[in-house]
Amino acid sequence: MKKFIRRYTPEHRTIRENRHLNRIFGRLLHDPHLLHLNRRSVSMAFLIGLFWAFVPMPFQMIPAALFAILLRANLPISIGLVWISNPLTMPPLYYACYVFGAWLLDTPPLDVEFTLTWEWFSNELGAIWQPLYLGSILVGLIAAVLGYAAVRLLWRLHIVRFVRRKKQERAKRQRKAASGE
Repeated sequence: MKKFIRRYTPEHRTIRENRHLNRIFGRLLHDPHLLHLNRRSVSMAFLIGLFWAFVPMPFQMIPAALFAILLRANLPISIGLVWISNPLTMPPLYYACYVFGAWLLDTPPLDVEFTLTWEWFSNELGAIWQPLYLGSILVGLIAAVLGYAAVRLLWRLHIVRFVRRKKQERAKRQRKAASGE
């Protein structure tokens, strides 16, 4: 999996020299940890990316990138996970968050039909913003914590299996050497 991710991850120099990213983040991009693939940086990237994927706002990648830089998480994974909420998944995802938020606030969900227009945002968002943002932030926090824990656990299991396999291979070699083969 690491090789697959590395194949599609840009080089640190490419990110550091990107003029658009430099305009926003400046020298913060010079930290080499932003592309590290270790348990801490990847799990933090999942925490950051999954949280911001559920927050209904434009340009979610910018706060995801900022938090990845500040928390020294893997930058490409943090930004990539934000795309869980894309134009195809946004309506059902945010509707589910809205219904969850309305349930938490003990208010009946309004029958609102979503259209991606400025008129919709200016007219309808005022009526649904509280349950939408409450549900989105809580679902984002839950998804982020679960993603973080899953990555930590899966990474740990992978390491344990790797070490166990290496021990078995070493014991097999020692048995072979002792038997004179």
